[in-house]
Amino acid sequence: MLIADLYKINENSVRDGIQTTTITLNPENDIFKGHFPGNPITPGVCTLQIIKELTENRLNCSLFMKKTSNVKFMAVINPEKTPHLVIVNDFKDSEEEIKVKSIVRYDDTIALKVVLTFVKL
Repeated sequence: MLIADLYKINENSVRDGIQTTTITLNPENDIFKGHFPGNPITPGVCTLQIIKELTENRLNCSLFMKKTSNVKFMAVINPEKTPHLVIVNDFKDSEEEIKVKSIVRYDDTIALKVVLTFVKL
């Protein structure tokens, strides 16, 4: 985990190539003290890092994020109000790269839609 104690994994499953993971953000993490004091918001780059880490865990290898596309931040993730997230990753693997279509949501709200392209290190 790049940012220690940012989140914990509650459940993780893979079915038909789709990984579904529920996590809980730690609102006490130092990242939220600076982003933003009194009104914490999960930085988008941290959300992308979480997706990368979940992908690395699933594939059991280190990855480099080569490209992002179709990035749509649709709602703010406040760790005090909505710490429980569901992350759904749909994988398309080839020998050269791994493409992941990801949706991050809480309750019935979609917070992020993104397509990430990784290469193995």
